[in-house]
Amino acid sequence: MENDINRNLLAFIEKSPTAWHTAENLTGLLRAAGYRELREEEEWTLGPGARCFVRRNASSLLAFRIPQGTPAGFMMMAAHNDSPCLRLKELTTLGSAGVYAQVPVERYGGMLLSTWLDRPLSVAGRVVVREGETLRERLVDLRRDVALIPNVAIHMDRSANEGKALDLKTDMLPLIGGEASAESFRRLIAEAAEAEEKDIVSAELQFYPRTLGRVWGAEDEFISSPRLDDLQCVFSCAQGFLQAGESDAVPVFCAFDNEEVGNTTRQGAGADFLARTLERIAICLNCSLPRLLAQSFLVSADNAHAVHPNHPEYADPVDRPEMNKGVVIKFNASQRYITDAVSAAVFREICRRAEVPVQRYTNRADLAGGWTLGHVSLGQVAVRSLDAGLAQLAMHSSYETAGAQDTVWMIRAAERFFSSSLYLNGETLTIRDGRAACDAAVARTAAD
Repeated sequence: MENDINRNLLAFIEKSPTAWHTAENLTGLLRAAGYRELREEEEWTLGPGARCFVRRNASSLLAFRIPQGTPAGFMMMAAHNDSPCLRLKELTTLGSAGVYAQVPVERYGGMLLSTWLDRPLSVAGRVVVREGETLRERLVDLRRDVALIPNVAIHMDRSANEGKALDLKTDMLPLIGGEASAESFRRLIAEAAEAEEKDIVSAELQFYPRTLGRVWGAEDEFISSPRLDDLQCVFSCAQGFLQAGESDAVPVFCAFDNEEVGNTTRQGAGADFLARTLERIAICLNCSLPRLLAQSFLVSADNAHAVHPNHPEYADPVDRPEMNKGVVIKFNASQRYITDAVSAAVFREICRRAEVPVQRYTNRADLAGGWTLGHVSLGQVAVRSLDAGLAQLAMHSSYETAGAQDTVWMIRAAERFFSSSLYLNGETLTIRDGRAACDAAVARTAAD
């Protein structure tokens, strides 16, 4: 079963080269499970049993379902569906260097640049097409090898193995072919958009590595793939959300774009997307939003650093997660991770009930770590929150590695989380397992 789950994960990643494609693939999963799409520009009507999702910018997505009766609060898990990459500049700026055609690019997010060299690359993203008097967005994915960033031979640069810095404007220009290839490249984009070149008004495109994901190891204990950060969490949380039983809370699954560049866009976790959605749910159900938020919980699910086999010195001496050892809870005294004692206790209890092992991560005291969408989202939705993830190696490489068993652990934890409700009584928190309550009700009915 473990290998089947990870093969499904890797197939999902292969079909999700950009945040727009990820949101589209999540849309397919949700529709197949009976969820209907809402649109922000329309009026909403929601009632008990409603299963819905809403998108913004076609790249961020929120899904939720309404329980029977008055909801206790919101149980939310959020992951990000963007990854560091090379973004193309406008198609009109394709350049030439002698006999070669190259593509000018910009860096998106904190990339390990060297890992993008000498790898077959394709292009995906979205274009805006003119259709008469209207403009329409279309996803594109060339799904073929169209570019490569070549290394300089060791014979010409003897310092190449001495920690050479790469210059984005010179060393990282993708090669797409001979001098005449720029025109062919633009034609390929138009064909993928099923449009005439003259009708393409604008485009947001990015290169992505064509290397396929693999399950590997002496006991098939590892997975390696592009974009494991953070599609491993996106996939796992989505699966847990779809598999979860009914509860007294409103389960909310979130996939946000633009985490890798700060979350501050219209569709990022720092925007009002989640807050406005929760507000509209509360209005439709005639509930007090402050009351619901007081009994709500948010897990920011983003992969964590595993202790490195060749460089264990970079890890904290004590808090050093290992791959395949369970879900990681992240702590940081400066609140770059938002876990506190109460949120850690709640999530540990949920994982204990799900029989999921838990690990702890802190940065080495003298090394500054990264951040997640969690502390940014609190500016919009201030609820009890926690940072969690799965241990991985080579974060922000074009090809990352994680534990195969950990995908199973996160799905199981997410399923239990989304099946739970949180109740507040003064300083006391009670975690109610909705599945157990439902099972008891069914048993009583059968006995009667």
